[in-house]
Amino acid sequence: MLSYNRVKTSARFILNQIETPLDIAIILGSGLGAYHERLENPVRISYEDIPDFPPATALGHKSMLAFGKLGGKSVAMMCGRYHCYEGYTMEQSAFPVYVLKELGVKVIIVTNATGCINTSFNAGELMLITDHIKLVSDSPLRGKNYDELGPRFNDMTYAYTPRLQRLARDAAKRLGITLREGVYAYMPGPSYETPAEIRALRTLGADAVGMSTVAEVIAASHCGLEVLGVSLLTNMAAGILDKPLTHSEVLEAGNKGSQTLSALIDHIISEIEG
Repeated sequence: MLSYNRVKTSARFILNQIETPLDIAIILGSGLGAYHERLENPVRISYEDIPDFPPATALGHKSMLAFGKLGGKSVAMMCGRYHCYEGYTMEQSAFPVYVLKELGVKVIIVTNATGCINTSFNAGELMLITDHIKLVSDSPLRGKNYDELGPRFNDMTYAYTPRLQRLARDAAKRLGITLREGVYAYMPGPSYETPAEIRALRTLGADAVGMSTVAEVIAASHCGLEVLGVSLLTNMAAGILDKPLTHSEVLEAGNKGSQTLSALIDHIISEIEG
């Protein structure tokens, strides 16, 4: 059960091992797992050593927090996230976000690997997340609310912060990177979506689909963090191409696109102010 005391306990453990304050946190999705190697003077802490941080078990994900300097900023990186398909609740998926806020983070960048629903997009491109669709009933905010963390009812109109989206667009233009924009649909997995589900999501206005991110963004909005979301489009969603989907395909495409995503995130971090 989420509680402010649990958040404080985890944060105190981490604070004993790192320099503060922190500026930015990044949640590394599939294909960006090695990004933590860019940190200067890194401190790495295994999830298993942090109170209330279970191990991350998804393929292609590490299981640690990394801290250090990047682009002149003090940065925290979640190297591995918690997915509902691993057996974790949305509350557990979101818990580290509250801990990062307690550590002083003001901006969080969420990355992920997604399937293309919008047929004008191409696998290997990046997509700026402008909004999301969550059709599952679970929520990281279900249950008792702690006013120290955020309000009982939080607005999601600007969950993805407009000023950070402008920074991302400018960075992509300067670097010559194709940056699509669209709506991210959350599906809990672990089965990939059926072709009928993809057609339904397209009708609802979704441009890409994935199995992560939304619980973290809801929590970030709840506790007042600014959020930037960027997806690496690793494959066309089910039914668009006449072939089955595999996770190895996702990981391979993620690895190929990681340099482009890393370059974009590098530039954005250097441009973020307070």
